Amino acid sequence: MDWDTRYAEPGYAYGETANDFLVEHADLIPTGNVLCLAEGQGRNAVFLAKQGYTVTAVDSSAIGLEKARTLAAKHGVEIETIHADLANFVIEPGRWQGIVSVFCHLPPALRRQVHAGVTQGLLKGGVLILEAYTPAQLEFATGGPPSAELCMTLDALRDELSQLDWQHGLETEREVIEGKYHFGQAAVVQVIAYKR
Repeated sequence: MDWDTRYAEPGYAYGETANDFLVEHADLIPTGNVLCLAEGQGRNAVFLAKQGYTVTAVDSSAIGLEKARTLAAKHGVEIETIHADLANFVIEPGRWQGIVSVFCHLPPALRRQVHAGVTQGLLKGGVLILEAYTPAQLEFATGGPPSAELCMTLDALRDELSQLDWQHGLETEREVIEGKYHFGQAAVVQVIAYKR
């Protein structure tokens, strides 16, 4: 996927509204610093900034992050943006009250590396909120990665995030309406987990 090409299209590829699962549970994140992984055009980061969090959005697409800053200005909030590939991005240990991973699909080895960083990056009491597509999503073809390898399962996440205390872990089907590229019935995995 060439994210610069997708994000250069007119408008916002995944809409301007934050992910439903995040909106429902964002108040579980303690006040403070929140890191949004693979944040793209900024819809989740801007929502969190409007709730009073200090938000850092990291993404591999400079064009996506430019639109994220535009969206933040439209809503009268500020977000920090970091242009980086997650393969080279170091999640600062012990800094974050919240880490948000919404449809951040990575090759398994890199995903394990990032999730190890998430575990180290959260402060005690900090919260991870994650939603991703499961391999069953390939049958729906309503968005998401082109291969099962890039999807996530609850079992794999329980292993990769085993050092966190889980409050919620679920594989389910739900309607995802997020712009023109996530549209329709979808197979997802959802996680809410705390740093001990």
